[in-house]
Amino acid sequence: MLHVEILPQPFGFSSPRRDPPCFRRSSDDSSPFLALAYPMFMQLRILRPVVNRGRITGRLLLYFCSTLAIASPVVATAQDKSQGAEKAKDLDSVFTQPPTDDLSYELQGEFVGEVTVPVVAAPEEKKTETPDAETPDAENSVEKLADEARVATPAKVADESKVLGLQLRVVGGENFEGLSFVGGLPGEEAHQSKPMKLIGRRSGDFLVLSGGPWAIFVDKDGCSLVDKTGKTLGRLKRVERQSPTLGAKPPEHAIVLFDGTGTEQFQKGTMTEDGLLEEGADLKPMIQDFDLHIEFLLPYMPKKEGQGRANSGIYIMSRYECQILDSFAQEAVNNSCGAIYLFKSADVNMCLPPLVWQTYDVRFTAPRWAADQTKIRNAHITSWINGVKVQDDVDVPSSTGHGKPEEPTLLPTLLQNHNCPVRFRNAWIVDRGLLTSDRFPVKGTVESKLESTKPEKAGPEKANPENKSKKVEKAESTLSVQVENSEATAPAATTNEATK
Repeated sequence: MLHVEILPQPFGFSSPRRDPPCFRRSSDDSSPFLALAYPMFMQLRILRPVVNRGRITGRLLLYFCSTLAIASPVVATAQDKSQGAEKAKDLDSVFTQPPTDDLSYELQGEFVGEVTVPVVAAPEEKKTETPDAETPDAENSVEKLADEARVATPAKVADESKVLGLQLRVVGGENFEGLSFVGGLPGEEAHQSKPMKLIGRRSGDFLVLSGGPWAIFVDKDGCSLVDKTGKTLGRLKRVERQSPTLGAKPPEHAIVLFDGTGTEQFQKGTMTEDGLLEEGADLKPMIQDFDLHIEFLLPYMPKKEGQGRANSGIYIMSRYECQILDSFAQEAVNNSCGAIYLFKSADVNMCLPPLVWQTYDVRFTAPRWAADQTKIRNAHITSWINGVKVQDDVDVPSSTGHGKPEEPTLLPTLLQNHNCPVRFRNAWIVDRGLLTSDRFPVKGTVESKLESTKPEKAGPEKANPENKSKKVEKAESTLSVQVENSEATAPAATTNEATK
């Protein structure tokens, strides 16, 4: 019986031992098993230092190596299939239309209403008199009274009605995250920006949220708040808000970028079968100062998080990004929806739920440069998400995020492609540099004319206000006479021209 002897050997030293007969290759060797097993055996020889001395039959080793050679591609194929299935599953979890069989999607959204909550009054401390230090046990009495003074009297409890707003988002499968606001939802007048964070899990067609002083039971129509004793504190109704600038018509001097009929105003632009603009479009017009209106729809991507969830952006001049992201029911940060990307977060997170049409309005003023290419004024951005101002004339000192470096040259504005199917419609832009001012040329006043005609050396009349008022009256009377004369001669000029 053939055998292979594997001996311990330090790394770095070559062995004079030849390959065992069962692995000696010859010109007439056509066995595919040996062809596959040989390189594996050669790799196995490297492991000699960690193998105990012993005898392994050649046939057994051949069988072992051949099995590995056959099993390896099978395992790799299984892994590829598993990864492909997982990728396909992720693609199946991206929706540009409302899903029909997703109970979690039906529960996400916004809710608002009044609830009655207990309010604990500020505790009242007992008033105590300090005993006379000369009395017996005075020291002990003082300490005792001080301890009693620190103990508050029972707090008074009252009921108060408050308006609560609630935002819910799906974070994969049956899990949810929520933000609760006192005063109403973001953008409402009484809204208080500091939220209470909630978490929950769906069970069938309802959801239970926890994390606050009460439990919240959510169904597709609304939410019920219940305290720890089981008392119902109130119910919030589901609301579906709409941007006040949705469907805004372009002004007279606007350039219509996209209205669903074509992509002629884009260097790269693809239109879907249902007449929407896909992400990754580059605007053809390169404008320095402009007002831009565009409407966008975020896809529903419940299994994605962070920057992988419905990500796009308006890259102004390819340098400054106004972020688009599904950051609904999240706190505003410098890379969420409405942010000037990685530079300044939105003043308020006005992002609505996915698969709802939203609006982005941007007023941009480009930086100004000197002849020596030094910058003399930074870019400025004001923006509105769903009609609410989220950036107020922000001074932007440099390009943001991955934007191109600032230079005194124009570059195209882009709708960023982040491999998320964000959709756009009703896009138009106004070139503010082409707008004419009704106040130009500026007319001078009578006083300004008098100031400009004064001699360099003022006489004594300068200090006399009466002389100045007389001069003004005289100038006004002279001006009125000139106007009357011009009006009187105007018809004559018309007559003469008619005669000609």
